Amino acid sequence: MTTPRIATATATLALSAVLLTACGADDSPSSRSTSTPANDGAQEVDAAQSRLVATYDGGVMVIDGESLEVVATFEVDGFTRVNAAGDGRHVLVSAGEAFRVLDTGAWSEEHGDHQHHYTDDPALTDTAFEADHPGHVVRHAGTTVLFSDGSGRIELFAADELADGAPETEVVMADQPHHGVAVQLANDELLVTLGDETTRTGAKVLDADRAEIARNEDCPGVHGEAVADDETIVVGCENGVLVYRDGAFTKIASPDPYGRIGNQAGSEDSAVVLGDYKVDPDAELERPERVSLIDTATNTLRLVDLGVSYTFRSLGRGPAGEALVLGTDGAIHVIDPATAQVTTTIPVIEPWSEPVEWQQPRPALVVEGDTAYVTDPAARELHAVDLVSGAVTASGSLPQVPNELTGAKG
Repeated sequence: MTTPRIATATATLALSAVLLTACGADDSPSSRSTSTPANDGAQEVDAAQSRLVATYDGGVMVIDGESLEVVATFEVDGFTRVNAAGDGRHVLVSAGEAFRVLDTGAWSEEHGDHQHHYTDDPALTDTAFEADHPGHVVRHAGTTVLFSDGSGRIELFAADELADGAPETEVVMADQPHHGVAVQLANDELLVTLGDETTRTGAKVLDADRAEIARNEDCPGVHGEAVADDETIVVGCENGVLVYRDGAFTKIASPDPYGRIGNQAGSEDSAVVLGDYKVDPDAELERPERVSLIDTATNTLRLVDLGVSYTFRSLGRGPAGEALVLGTDGAIHVIDPATAQVTTTIPVIEPWSEPVEWQQPRPALVVEGDTAYVTDPAARELHAVDLVSGAVTASGSLPQVPNELTGAKG
């Protein structure tokens, strides 16, 4: 089957058109900067500036990655999600019927033998990508891919073009609308999940001309994605995972009849992907204490018992490819993916409990280089952890209760 491709188009839309929605004003994102200071232009600083973005009930906060101080806030109505755009500076804010582009203000440029670093005021820009129920954002091989759950629209653009405003985009349509995900590889192959509003079944792969070259529908409840080394893609299933590499799918089964892997964290320097692991299909809220390690080199799956639960915002990868899990005991559990052993535990925050509603705030883990950032909604705090030394190096108070967190680099 060939999936038709929609002609390339400029992605920037006038916000007055993008933000109109039949759901009413409560579901329409609006914005107003509430703390950004005036700035006459880019200012050169001694080192590249890292920025984080956290959501809260009513908006988003831009946070300095070194001092952990809030440098700007923007009001956004409705439930908001954030994802790194992939260029080291911009973040995509999902709210209402669009992915909106937030400029965090952190930037570095190379000119010949010289590198210049700049810090600008953050801004919630006029650049937006129309989306019916904006869903997953995936960054790989310089391409950012947006998935619209309500329409099945998949929009692709070069991440580094966001610096110039409106990137040119390619649009591909999924077979049917569903809560899905898509990933583009360096050779321009595109993996797309399969499903509809009620059932998700697997994934297919399209070549550079968008003709189908591979398909596997042995993946009930397909959800999430991660990229391992050698351009290997893993997507989760209710009975294991699908692994795509070199033009073919491989199914790795869970050790349990129902062994759901729905969220994964990959490292492009490791053949092993970290995943969650749930075994109760009837639970209103399962609090799992085991994680999965999927070895894409040997096509095997191992489980690690942490002895403590975690959530979908708990998974990350360290600078050496180590698997990281933020437990409800308030500590980061560091796992060696080669041995499946917990090598160290780093206490960060007080013990916490996962709320029943997934939209409610809970601690989140984000990794940028050697630093892990952990939110503490109960205390309205953000902490930075040096993953090399295992020490908490900075802590900051936040004016709002943080929910989702992302770094600009992703």
